[in-house]
Amino acid sequence: MASWLPETLFEIVGQGPAPSKDYYQLLVTRSQVIFRWWKVSLRSEYRSAKPGEAKDTHEEFLENSHLQVQIALIFGARVLDYVFNLCEGKFDFLERLSDNLLLSIISYLDLEDIARLSQTSRRFAKSPSSSLLADFVASYFTEKLEAVTRDPLFPPQVYPLLRELPVTAVHVGRAVGEDSSLLL
Repeated sequence: MASWLPETLFEIVGQGPAPSKDYYQLLVTRSQVIFRWWKVSLRSEYRSAKPGEAKDTHEEFLENSHLQVQIALIFGARVLDYVFNLCEGKFDFLERLSDNLLLSIISYLDLEDIARLSQTSRRFAKSPSSSLLADFVASYFTEKLEAVTRDPLFPPQVYPLLRELPVTAVHVGRAVGEDSSLLL
């Protein structure tokens, strides 16, 4: 099932925690976890330090507690958990879908399900006010408002005021959490 996955499943780079200036790279391929480091220092004893690399198969990585601690210290516990999942064959296919394909799929969901998706998916929870999901929800509400304003009984002077209201995924999440009847 995962045969369509690219060779590189995950890659992250970063600097070690302060006061270190060392640079690190973590690369997860279909079969290996590769951890690389570069020592950055003005001290004379480290000037001749060469870059290092540790390669483990997925099975070896799951048993290598020293490398796991290093990754957690440098990149954080969430990255370590994600790498664990990749090594155990638990791929997050939602993260790999293009934005257009995701929007197409989301368009078939109810608004309450969309709000739940923003609470459960890291991709949608990153920045609610500027995310892909917020843009979709805003367009959803705009379409609903336009449909309501086409009603001949709707007072036309109210429509410009409604267009000024900011609509974001945060508002939708609050509406679903408090009372789903608030949704248009």
